[in-house]
Amino acid sequence: MKTLKKINIAFLLIILVYAIYAGIYIYQTSFIVSGERYFVLFDDAMISMRYARNLAHGYGLVWNPAGARVEGYTNPLWVVFMAIFHLFPFSATKISVLIQISGAVFLIANLYFVKKIVESLTGSQLISLLVVILTAFYNPLNNWGLQGMEVSVLTLVVSAALWVGLENLRKRDFSPWLFVLLGVSTLIRIDMAVPYLVILLFLSLALPERRRQNLLWGFGLLFIFILGQSLFRLWYYGDILPNTYYLKMTGYPSTLRIAHGFYVLVQFILQMNWLLFLFPFIALVFRRDRFILLLLLVFLGQLAYSVYVGGDAWEQKGGSNRYISIVMPLYFTLFVFTADRFRETLVNKLKDFTNLAALFTNLGLVLFVGASMINFNYLVNIRSLERWALLRQPLFIEGNKEYIQIALAVDKITAPQASVAVVSAGAIPYFSDRFAIDLLGKNDVKIAHEKVHGKLSLAGISDFRPGHLKWDYDYSLGELKPDVVVQLWGNTDEAQPYLDRYYLVGGAPDDLPFSLRVGSDNILWERVQLAP
Repeated sequence: MKTLKKINIAFLLIILVYAIYAGIYIYQTSFIVSGERYFVLFDDAMISMRYARNLAHGYGLVWNPAGARVEGYTNPLWVVFMAIFHLFPFSATKISVLIQISGAVFLIANLYFVKKIVESLTGSQLISLLVVILTAFYNPLNNWGLQGMEVSVLTLVVSAALWVGLENLRKRDFSPWLFVLLGVSTLIRIDMAVPYLVILLFLSLALPERRRQNLLWGFGLLFIFILGQSLFRLWYYGDILPNTYYLKMTGYPSTLRIAHGFYVLVQFILQMNWLLFLFPFIALVFRRDRFILLLLLVFLGQLAYSVYVGGDAWEQKGGSNRYISIVMPLYFTLFVFTADRFRETLVNKLKDFTNLAALFTNLGLVLFVGASMINFNYLVNIRSLERWALLRQPLFIEGNKEYIQIALAVDKITAPQASVAVVSAGAIPYFSDRFAIDLLGKNDVKIAHEKVHGKLSLAGISDFRPGHLKWDYDYSLGELKPDVVVQLWGNTDEAQPYLDRYYLVGGAPDDLPFSLRVGSDNILWERVQLAP
């Protein structure tokens, strides 16, 4: 009883330390521009925030108020969650911190279920605490979860669902709430259908006496949730698939996409150290049971999905991407479990020194896990460890600061009805509050349905960036004629004829210069200083 109490205190202490860590991390994502402190999410999350604000203000689920209905987000329930905060009079400069705090809360709740999973699997309090520490202080998971992405809540859902699934396996029982939870998660991101199906099929095979219930409830609820959101999408957006599907999955050979997905997976494995990556798979040698196999299959399912969709656009930052991060707690569970089995084997071989061997092997286990944690967070170079140790600001913050400077500069020199062409489609439109033109097509149906720009080949596989491969300056600049062009992407030579013919370079004094459309009534020319 005393030991259990000590363990619970240790767990609460880890939670407290992590909460402080997350608080410092979130604060370090903020910065000051023009005397005001800004909290800004990762730019994809800021796209969702723009949809959320428009929904809360009565414009509907649209990127531009009074603009075309385009489903440029991939996380509908997360957008609705964000919209709730926009119903209150929070400052635009501070509202993002509420989403970040929510992410921290979800990640803390995830640690509770991680602890429950490990205890259900091993019964070891020490192992559960080590896994909790690895999960809590894994930088990629914090990077996505604390910068506004739905990764935080999806990680929680996966862990909670697996704990219920393991309990069902242990008791040979059935719970419909497992599939309700997983079904709701498909409303957060539709690709949560992947772990949903892995868990459903595994339970159906592992529990033959519960197979009928699992299949009926599992496939029935999955059908209802997928059909429901598909019908809504067809009614509201006029398409059965999100615009982002066409942007990222069409217009180039699927073999090239999958090749890139495999390429970045190999990079991830080598970065982590391939021996350490493979280490958890040894768990099956020590214990060939359904519990270990379920965790492995869910983890492998997400790896396979990441390969199928071509990986992510920010793989060069290192560590697990958004698809893999949500199952990293499972990886850490199997990793520490395997290390403990080696420790236990060593203790059994030293029978004459059992107590002493147990003491030193436990210490060795802790040191091994600690060294591995440093390795897991050494993503690209020493700067990644500095970010992990909170000695350097997190990823993407310098970019966010530039976006705010652009947004404020646009606000100074344009009327509210001005149109602005952007590459970064989140923070700039959100803070400038102008009609935006998305040059990369995430919020533009025409570009999303086009073929990729230029020729892609296996030789240039490292340059493949999902969601950043389509643009059309003949359309975006030649036809739409934005009042201001603040960013360009790709081969800017194709944009230059339009810029030379229709635009001048200028901006407010001491601000960033932009391309301004000649004769536009939406530009406040009296505030503009043209470039010489």
